[in-house]
Amino acid sequence: MPRLIISLLAIIAIAIASYAARTDTIAISTTYVSPAPVKAVVITPDAADTYPAAQFPTVYLLNGFGGDHRSWSIICPELTTMADRYAMILVMPDGRDSWYFDSPVDPAMQMESFITRDLVPYIDSHYPTIAAPRHRAITGLSMGGHGGLYLMLRHPDIWLGGGSTSGGVNIEPFPSKWKITDRLGPYETNKQRWHDNTIINMLDRATSGMHIIVDCGTEDFFYAENLRLHQAMLDRGIAHDFISRPGTHCIAYWRNSILYQLLFFNSFFSAQ
Repeated sequence: MPRLIISLLAIIAIAIASYAARTDTIAISTTYVSPAPVKAVVITPDAADTYPAAQFPTVYLLNGFGGDHRSWSIICPELTTMADRYAMILVMPDGRDSWYFDSPVDPAMQMESFITRDLVPYIDSHYPTIAAPRHRAITGLSMGGHGGLYLMLRHPDIWLGGGSTSGGVNIEPFPSKWKITDRLGPYETNKQRWHDNTIINMLDRATSGMHIIVDCGTEDFFYAENLRLHQAMLDRGIAHDFISRPGTHCIAYWRNSILYQLLFFNSFFSAQ
């Protein structure tokens, strides 16, 4: 009898494994970023294998400064479970400390163009996505929080869901930090460029169809700027969810935050 029980458990484990979310590491050829190719992790829900004709919404998760395409899977191992639970595809590209700009001073770092012109078309052609802005969202942590809101605001034809956790939503107070000068040039001689590429100064791009979530810990060094962004969106009547709770700029906060954000985006997708 014990041997039979062990055999049955093994069969169940194999069956469960065969219907678990699939994680791929892919490499995207590009002329916008050097060195190429650029890697990305893609998590596809098990429902894609169970229902081959089905299509799924997509959430792009952007890493922070110093991270790469592997960061989110390390921060939140539950992402595979979340992909299955919400039947969504998760895409995590290597942000290369780019701040997700097309750099006007570095032709080898055109990350915005890579993501919008190479990565998104590749994902839509190789994975069972619903290729429509109402079924795409983009968010990230820290530098990636800036990137999530920046790319959504600039490309509502691609994403209508956007978010940020512990995001660098205002870069102007940090003129010597995190290689931003490598992407935009020194602040003192490029103030207008820095101003134009700061989230809080881009809110005139927001549309009524966007679903936005912003999250930042009360002890985070970006907290004051996130509060300013929240108030600016309130003043403009821009619908959004704003979450703040005790926490610093740390992995524990981001791991908790992304669970709320995926729930938020799932509700957005489900309403379509």
